[in-house]
Amino acid sequence: NIDEFEAPLEILEFKGGQSNPTYCLETKSKSYVLRRKPPGKLLPSAHAVDREFRVIEALHKVNYPVPRPYKLCMDEDIIGTIFYVMEKVEGRIFWDLSLPDLQPRERTDIYQAKLRALTQLQKIDYEKVGLQDFGKTTDYMARQIHRWTKIYHASETTKIPYMDKLNSWLPKNIPETKETCIIHGDYRLDNMIIDPIKPDVIAVLDWELTTLGDPVADFVNHLVPWYMPALGDRVSSLEGFDLKQMGIPTEEEYIEQYCRLTNRESIRYLNFYKAYCLWRLAAIYQGIIKRVEDGTAASADATTDTEIPNKLAARACNLVET
Repeated sequence: NIDEFEAPLEILEFKGGQSNPTYCLETKSKSYVLRRKPPGKLLPSAHAVDREFRVIEALHKVNYPVPRPYKLCMDEDIIGTIFYVMEKVEGRIFWDLSLPDLQPRERTDIYQAKLRALTQLQKIDYEKVGLQDFGKTTDYMARQIHRWTKIYHASETTKIPYMDKLNSWLPKNIPETKETCIIHGDYRLDNMIIDPIKPDVIAVLDWELTTLGDPVADFVNHLVPWYMPALGDRVSSLEGFDLKQMGIPTEEEYIEQYCRLTNRESIRYLNFYKAYCLWRLAAIYQGIIKRVEDGTAASADATTDTEIPNKLAARACNLVET
């Protein structure tokens, strides 16, 4: 079903992902990437690779940096789950936010490039690219809080009092917002490919959480490494680094750059958004722990550390003093 395909085919699984299993398809003349749902019983609405494919297809048509999409297969009989195939983009992926092997100027340029790519995404007219029915355009924060509360409770393996406090506080303190744009949902450095030589974002990956919603929420989620606690090698944080010496913008500088690129004076209700993002991240890690327990984790080295959601929720509570 892919015109350029030439047998034979070799399949290699990418390591490191915690959600949808991802594979490199090596052929005689070209390499592809396949993303599929994980096998087994899954939470409702999770692992929607068909939504990933749809947004990549729409963005590729307007030259946003995403891999070229080839085919979506909804027939579960082929490999056991639905899947899609896309272009394999060659470039650099950085797992460590401190970019230890680069010079300060290179770090600055990469951080500026990834912020520009986010604001570029937020400026795309979702109706013009055919995504007007991709999600509701009102009450984004309320719907997200409701959704992640349900997901968290379905994934709960042990009681976390901080999460219980946030589950109660967040829905009562939602700020009013009328902005709507395409939301990536997990926009971070290791979900993008940087040009092999230049500090340019050439592909944004992992659109599993994409929808329509509040642009500020997506930015503050991207800002998480600046205000989250250091949790060891498993979760990349910028806490404790001398950012100015390294050429990495401080949190204040990064917010100022975002505001300048989006014509904002400031970000209102910043602590609410920060608490929400940490709470949601805690729910995501709780989901990973649950999938390990259930035997459906995409990665063999998926975390089982229950202190990660606890520490994230504790930091969120400190921000809002629940």
